[in-house]
Amino acid sequence: MRKKLALIVAGVLVAGGGTVASLIGSSASAATTLKVVEHSVTDTVIDIGKPGDSRGDQLTFRNQVYDATDTTVAGSDQGWCVRIAPKKGAWECVYTTFLTGGQITVETPFSDAADSVGVVTGGTGTYSGASGSLNLHCYVGTDDVARCDFTFNLN
Repeated sequence: MRKKLALIVAGVLVAGGGTVASLIGSSASAATTLKVVEHSVTDTVIDIGKPGDSRGDQLTFRNQVYDATDTTVAGSDQGWCVRIAPKKGAWECVYTTFLTGGQITVETPFSDAADSVGVVTGGTGTYSGASGSLNLHCYVGTDDVARCDFTFNLN
């Protein structure tokens, strides 16, 4: 399955001019790494329950994602998070990243101040049957736009 996934993803990149994302794989049987950069410009917090930052608040989003060089739009994402522990800056999130050839869905904790690791729960098209992990690193770019690096480690 890993070899098939790596070959399909490589074919999509060749056919798409390589703009979807950068792939790194040590061999056809190894896991495939796919990186995209989200520009977090539509994030909206919905205050639920106690006024202010409180357990149960929701965050929704639909943003563009760019290739690994952060120069070319590679797709989009959409999803939602629920505030779990305000004092710890903890959210729990579910979202889908839409790329040429398919979608990747994840479930992940998100921290206001630290990197996170989540789980790839599935995919469609090129990513059908995908599993693995997501490394999430968020920061503010030099243009003051919030960004998150999504590094998918696909099996």
